[in-house]
Amino acid sequence: MTNTYIPLSMYIDGRFISAEDREVEAVYNPANNEAIGQLPHATIEDLDMAIAAADKAFQSWRWTSPMERSRIMRAVAGMIRERVEDIARNLTLDQGKPLAEARNEVMGAADHAEWHAEECRRIYGRVIPSRDPSVRQTVIRQPVGVCASFSPWNYPLNQALRKICAALGSGCTIILKASEDAPSAVVALAQMFHEAGLPPGCLNIVWGVPAEISEHLIKSPIVRKISFTGSIPVGKHLAAMAGSQMKRTTMELGGHSPVLVFDDADIDKAASLLAIYKGLNAGQVCMSPSRFYVHANVADEFGEKFAAAFGSRIVGDGMDSTTTMGPLAHNRRVNAMTEFVDDATAKGASILTGGKAMDGPGNFFPPTVLMNTPDSANIMIEEPFGPVAPITTFSDVDEVLARANALPFGLASYVFTKSSKTSHYVTSRLEAGMVNVNHFGIALPETPLGGVKDSGMGSEGGSETFDAYLTTKFISEATA
Repeated sequence: MTNTYIPLSMYIDGRFISAEDREVEAVYNPANNEAIGQLPHATIEDLDMAIAAADKAFQSWRWTSPMERSRIMRAVAGMIRERVEDIARNLTLDQGKPLAEARNEVMGAADHAEWHAEECRRIYGRVIPSRDPSVRQTVIRQPVGVCASFSPWNYPLNQALRKICAALGSGCTIILKASEDAPSAVVALAQMFHEAGLPPGCLNIVWGVPAEISEHLIKSPIVRKISFTGSIPVGKHLAAMAGSQMKRTTMELGGHSPVLVFDDADIDKAASLLAIYKGLNAGQVCMSPSRFYVHANVADEFGEKFAAAFGSRIVGDGMDSTTTMGPLAHNRRVNAMTEFVDDATAKGASILTGGKAMDGPGNFFPPTVLMNTPDSANIMIEEPFGPVAPITTFSDVDEVLARANALPFGLASYVFTKSSKTSHYVTSRLEAGMVNVNHFGIALPETPLGGVKDSGMGSEGGSETFDAYLTTKFISEATA
């Protein structure tokens, strides 16, 4: 494992481009708010160069054998596993999550690369039996073209790799603008694809002011597909720009995941598992359990056990081996947590653990559990994206479904019950793109990840991962 933070650069047309005379942006360690790197911003000329490179590369990459695409992604998967310690260390430095969580993200990314390497070899068409024996009818799937993708800071490696592999595996080329807050893992990805022999222009990495880059890329007639993971307001804005030009989009937007704990559930298991899930990345996960609806018969028991488990997480610098929950990305997120807690308690909620920002440097907020939180509290309406868990009670299944479905969000959801009848009834009626029953089983390479309603459109992962990157062409050919 190296002792210094990775040098940062852009990657355009097979070349690593440093700051030179460009504007730069400081990258900070959220555990102490110290600057650890300088990130170059792309100029308009850089963006045009990336677009031209991606367009040129597409003309040949689109006809590349799926076996060659697979080979490159397999090679990258192997490199990721070999370099896990260096990638994880840099990821912890700029993103903040505990080193153990960073390692898990890195190894998970290798699985995603390997799975896409396998699945891209299975992009099949079909033959349609013809009404006329002299006519042959076939359906083929072809890459849509140059893609512009925008990935977030909370899982910088995993989210970027999903988009890169879906594009490259389908035969598209890609320009990626990842988050400036946590860039090291994406720079490492560019280096690995470069070493794996990916032709110049197939993958391009740019950094800069998000609104300026997204507008320039999306408005380019060469860019034909947009993929974005991030907030709902930004996603809607980008989708509107893309829609005005009839460009395809995949949008994985925010969530506010309901948790339904029924009175027949294994309360010990539910409390311990949810404490783990809620603490991942300090709650900065779009699929994090964030609205806890607990049956009135077991609410006190669950609240006590969940608060004990969640409150026991050790908050600190992710580089400290004893840390089990790291800092928030920005100090403004700390202020947001304080505002959520103050609003909820003013409306009648009580604090079971945590509740106040921690002293000292860094963007730390403790695991916090609110009991008897009214539905009118802001935290029950707005996605918290942090380590604050509001608990409220219910007594009727249809009532709690109505409350869970009342918001415009529809990404992930969680159900705890021992009843298969309850499970079937609830999972079919929850308005969410993903439902977990008695465990956490989403975001795997082979399973689709996506939401409904304001939480987005399209899926990443699973056999659906290539759908938005491919056009469907029907060919009807008279053979005689």
